[in-house]
Amino acid sequence: MAAAFLKTHGIDLQSEISKVQFSDTSSLPQDDHMNPRVSRRSVEEIRCVRLAGRDPDQSWDVSIDNGAVTSIVAHEPKRATARSEQHVIDGRNSFLAPSLCHPHIHLDKCFLLSDPKYADLSIEKGDFAEALSLTSQAKERFTSDDLERRGRWLIEESIAAGVTCMRAFVEVDSIVRYKCLDVGLMLKESFRHACEIQICAFAQNPVFSGEGATEGRSLMEDALQRDDVDVVGSTPYVESDEDLMRKNIHWAVEMAMRYDKHLDLHLDYNLDASKEPMVYRVIDVLREQHWRAQPKGKTVVLGHCTRLTLFDRDQWYDLRSRIGNLPISFVGLPSSDMFMMGKPSDSEGGGERVRGTLQLPQMIQQYGLEGAIAVNNVGNAFTPQGSCDPLRLASMGVGIYHAGTKHDAEVLYELVSTRAKAAIGCGEHVAAEVHEGDDTDFVLFEVKPHHGQRGRKTIQEIVYDPPQERSVLHKGRAVSLNTK
Repeated sequence: MAAAFLKTHGIDLQSEISKVQFSDTSSLPQDDHMNPRVSRRSVEEIRCVRLAGRDPDQSWDVSIDNGAVTSIVAHEPKRATARSEQHVIDGRNSFLAPSLCHPHIHLDKCFLLSDPKYADLSIEKGDFAEALSLTSQAKERFTSDDLERRGRWLIEESIAAGVTCMRAFVEVDSIVRYKCLDVGLMLKESFRHACEIQICAFAQNPVFSGEGATEGRSLMEDALQRDDVDVVGSTPYVESDEDLMRKNIHWAVEMAMRYDKHLDLHLDYNLDASKEPMVYRVIDVLREQHWRAQPKGKTVVLGHCTRLTLFDRDQWYDLRSRIGNLPISFVGLPSSDMFMMGKPSDSEGGGERVRGTLQLPQMIQQYGLEGAIAVNNVGNAFTPQGSCDPLRLASMGVGIYHAGTKHDAEVLYELVSTRAKAAIGCGEHVAAEVHEGDDTDFVLFEVKPHHGQRGRKTIQEIVYDPPQERSVLHKGRAVSLNTK
């Protein structure tokens, strides 16, 4: 009653309550929105750190100039430095590694389960159809303030975890129109000093079948004309039949090429051996449309692809052969995939639970494919569990992928760091090491020796047991400092 009365006077009661509950900061200066640990001070030297790929018992001093590593020398405690203390970080034998990356994360749908505004949209079944329905209902309530608040939470927590590059999906359709996109682009600009954010205009809903498809497709095509939109994203499997799925794929490739964007498809999200894998159609269309003629650096990412987990060895080798020199990477989303895929029916005993997520270490090491793993969703019906820290996925991957060797650990770290960046066109794949000439996007995994904490000397130790205390550098500047 009160809400209806106030609405007639132009007052949105739920919006006003949310502002009080969440201490809305939209009127604050941009800098005040950021995590209080952010300093943005330039860093010229990081002293006394362990480095991947080097003697784990040796500490090193890393010099930085103009956003690049200029020298790495063995640490000598008595060696003086001419640099101002303000521009030097004392690593105290902490571990320095390349920063982390979200190659696939949904910016507009995060934290819905922890927001009182959506408290009535709770999980009852835990399946894909319900998740899609709950999210569609939530989208009808999205406001710009709501999207900005939750988006800032995600970006700030990600930066604090060590993320300096991400591909953020924002939906464009007949329900939200450009609302999510506009907020995403604003946040991209707001955080440009701390994190490189690619914005993916994403068609979660069908663009060829059902109500709103034609309007959604038109809205997407308008959105892709914006220069600051980096990626075209689509979901072929939500179309009503396989012919329209193929049409969706062709349209998405055509849009990416017309507007000079990266391409990112949610694909083959099932565990049904009777269904034809659409990955083959993607490869065919990319070749038909001469994707290799695209400007250098435009990549193709295929997310989920759980149907491929049913492949045998010959099918994997055949897939690798078909891909050839196309810049295709597969992104596994284990938190979501394992929650959504392989759930037994109520009538079954429950003992057989298919893992239902791409086995990325094996795909890379045995079949020579490219890929990464990603958080995907945080705190919604598609993925209620987990955090914004991609390193937790790498650690979880030791068990998921039976990947316990030293080399496995190095690959797992790369899957949320250097390989993830390469997959989305934010650099070329390199080992998760630090070398002269490297860009200075780093995460410093810290320890406090005077507190008696156990240190980490290798990537293997970092993956097995990720330290919680971290400082983060982006382009030679400290963007998140651990002050504990």
